[in-house]
Amino acid sequence: MKTFSLFLLLLGPLVAADQPNIILIIADDMNWDDCGTYGHPSIKTPNIDALAKSGLTFQHAYLTANSCSPSRASIITGRYPHNTGAEQLHWPLPAESLTFVEQLKSAGYYTAAAGKWHLGEAVKDRFNDVFEASTAGFILPTGTDAKPGKMVAKSPSGCEAWVSTLQNRPKEKPFFLWLAALDPHRAYEDGALEPPHKTADIRIPPYMPDTPEVREDYRLYYDEIGRLDQYVGKVVAELTKQKVAENTLILFISDNGRPFPGDKTTLYDGGIRTPWIVKWPATIKPGLRTTSLVSSVDIAPTISQLAGLESAETFEGTSFLPTLKNPTTTTRQYVFAEDHWHDYEDHGRAVATQRWKLIHNTYSDLPNTPSADAGRSPTWTTIQRLKKENKLNSAQQRCLSNPRAEFELYDLRNDPFELTNLVGNEKHKAILTELKAALKKQFKDSNDYLPSTRTPDEFDRQTGAPDHSVRKRPRPSKKEMFKTNGAY
Repeated sequence: MKTFSLFLLLLGPLVAADQPNIILIIADDMNWDDCGTYGHPSIKTPNIDALAKSGLTFQHAYLTANSCSPSRASIITGRYPHNTGAEQLHWPLPAESLTFVEQLKSAGYYTAAAGKWHLGEAVKDRFNDVFEASTAGFILPTGTDAKPGKMVAKSPSGCEAWVSTLQNRPKEKPFFLWLAALDPHRAYEDGALEPPHKTADIRIPPYMPDTPEVREDYRLYYDEIGRLDQYVGKVVAELTKQKVAENTLILFISDNGRPFPGDKTTLYDGGIRTPWIVKWPATIKPGLRTTSLVSSVDIAPTISQLAGLESAETFEGTSFLPTLKNPTTTTRQYVFAEDHWHDYEDHGRAVATQRWKLIHNTYSDLPNTPSADAGRSPTWTTIQRLKKENKLNSAQQRCLSNPRAEFELYDLRNDPFELTNLVGNEKHKAILTELKAALKKQFKDSNDYLPSTRTPDEFDRQTGAPDHSVRKRPRPSKKEMFKTNGAY
């Protein structure tokens, strides 16, 4: 690996001279279809929609994880979460991790990260500059029980340094920017967007109770997406001002789904499906869409290929560059996603095609408890109240079900909200068999494993109160907890 890095260092500037600039924009907890280009009728995302109109939109894009830091660790290393050493929330990436960023840096790229970091300290040196936004505003307290988080950070959107990072870059080098928002992560407060969304703008999915409290919670979430959208527009405008937009590739995604019960930290589409928009005027014709499957584990090998580099042996994804050049090109048959500890213990795997999804709930004895931030939300309080009043339908109770089915099979085309589990339906026996076989093969091929021990919850699943005997900050690394960065 050292020899390869030295080779890149020596040859890099020649390799990268004519290669595209690359910007990766990562929303924090934004659902895949919460923008106009994916069909939302009223949410205010004119700049994200403009990005799509001038580029290529992926209809079937998935993340490898349903949780913030594990998803980011997977993206930057090009590895499935269980192979990163950082598959649980707040576990930092190990120092020995290979990322695509140092490849770019060695090849002559200026590399910078601005906004949310959430990857630990050991890999910050892979970037020339890191402008980290404070996450103090939504890190839940370790002291007072049941006290909600509050956004008090000086940079509430996490996007404030995006344009200045672009402006202050060395102009003689190609550049890679990792621009990571805090929006639309909780906690929410009024004032994120002016004018704000209206209650009438809200679209409530059928697995969520439709009450004034829930609608207000969604409205504030929409406003943070609107604020993020404005920063996307500022980045595009700055590229145009600098006259580098033509050969700059922008990839817009989210790290996981909507921070509401039944979405984030689940393996439903609300947890692992992502918006995925690519603008690259020099290569991509405007207004295109593709049905080709793509996974966040594919980002690392694709960016390496864009820079004229060979994909590292550790990368487990497949380059989607052929799809950028021809949207009808298929680069993978399946996408895979993982569920690991996030505030609460859980473990599961999923495989999906453009139409079908199979979820394997490894810890089916545990309920699908939402993340602690969502668990302290007005929406979760409402769900718990309506549960006591027997006013929830079966779909609205899916985060409360205990035990869960071990396997869940969904027809995403005809059941986009994943309400009807088709396991046991003889009509779909063949696809069930196929997807089980795909999961089994992925388990073997990626050296996956079932943990030998369970990680304790940090919060009470009913009240949300922190367990001070478990919850520590900063959270110990995987190596500190289990004496290994591998199987445990």
